[in-house]
Amino acid sequence: MAVHQPRYSKEEFAQRGDLIYQTQIRPQIELSNHGKIVAIDLETGDFEVDAREIVACNRLEARHPDAQIWIIRVGSRHVRRFGGRTKRAV
Repeated sequence: MAVHQPRYSKEEFAQRGDLIYQTQIRPQIELSNHGKIVAIDLETGDFEVDAREIVACNRLEARHPDAQIWIIRVGSRHVRRFGGRTKRAV
């Protein structure tokens, strides 16, 4: 697998990814794909949806080998969670 060099700053990368997701992709997929991963090519706006991050990214890279990929989880602000969680009382 080739290593891609970022063409945007971290801030621009995040802004572009969030803007494309919120304006173009979210209205199309949100209802039937809750919890799945969306991999977005920041330059073309093309995207892939899958339950697994690597599968979505691989399919997108198969179509766009030089893709600048932003990932997001449908219905969540975070793709992953780090650290522990507190248990809720029953």
